Amino acid sequence: MLGAGGIGGYFGGRLAAAGVDVRFLVRSRRAAQLADSGLVIKSPLGDLVTPVSTVTEAPSPVDAVLLACKAYDLEGAVEAIAPAVGPSTLIVPLLNGMRHLDYLDARFGAERILGGLCHIGAALGAAGEVLHLNTLQLLVLGARAEGQRDAARALHGVLKQGGFAPVLSPDIQREMWEKFVFLTTYAGMTTLMRAPIGAILRAQEGEALVRRMLGECVATAAASRYIPSQEAYDRMLATLTQHGSSGTASMLRDLQGGGATEHDHIIGDMVRRAREAGSEAPLLRVSLAHMQAYDALRVAAG
Repeated sequence: MLGAGGIGGYFGGRLAAAGVDVRFLVRSRRAAQLADSGLVIKSPLGDLVTPVSTVTEAPSPVDAVLLACKAYDLEGAVEAIAPAVGPSTLIVPLLNGMRHLDYLDARFGAERILGGLCHIGAALGAAGEVLHLNTLQLLVLGARAEGQRDAARALHGVLKQGGFAPVLSPDIQREMWEKFVFLTTYAGMTTLMRAPIGAILRAQEGEALVRRMLGECVATAAASRYIPSQEAYDRMLATLTQHGSSGTASMLRDLQGGGATEHDHIIGDMVRRAREAGSEAPLLRVSLAHMQAYDALRVAAG
């Protein structure tokens, strides 16, 4: 596991507690913290304290790497895990969006890169504990090519031991695109309006604008031959039009905290793909410009 933050700490901790051979690649300070108190998970599904194995430099080649970092940390993460990647190592990226796949394919070879995604609310507490913020703990992985199917099935069997019911998808790239469409709309609208979904929907044109941005994202996905299923579309729309919802994308929380965001990897990449498809995507372009202006101010302020 690269890191022991919210996502890596949660899934890796559940695996370690089940007896799976997991090593966490972490910085020295985090390694000392985990050695002192173990990996602590506080969850409505059951709290956990478990000793874990940590390394501060990547070990010799391993069977699999679960890569759960922010997109803006991807280059550094790739260099950190490189010594652990051998001829038969599988990498399961749990990043948002799609652009990281091209980068990982070029660096390690497409045959080593599975598709993956997760849906979970998790963060680190002040004492380094993993806070599971709800009951959602979905991890999905799958083969991106026929030759990966047996290896993906074997890895899925190992991950099942963690008790979080991972899903082996027969069409992982479509599922990744569906999340990309939803997340771009969710992040794009909540950051642009700097408000949760419920407040946006109280605005006179709020729901119309949400539906318009979702439509721009769906059209972009369709141009790449990944049309969301009706079931997935209905789920997206239900979340995005839920009156009274306090839901916001983590990108808005990062913005409000004055931190770096994944806007270029998510909204920016969707805008790039829309342009390549010949789509104007005006709302997406406004959303991206808003985030770029925020980032310019953030960088200027140091």
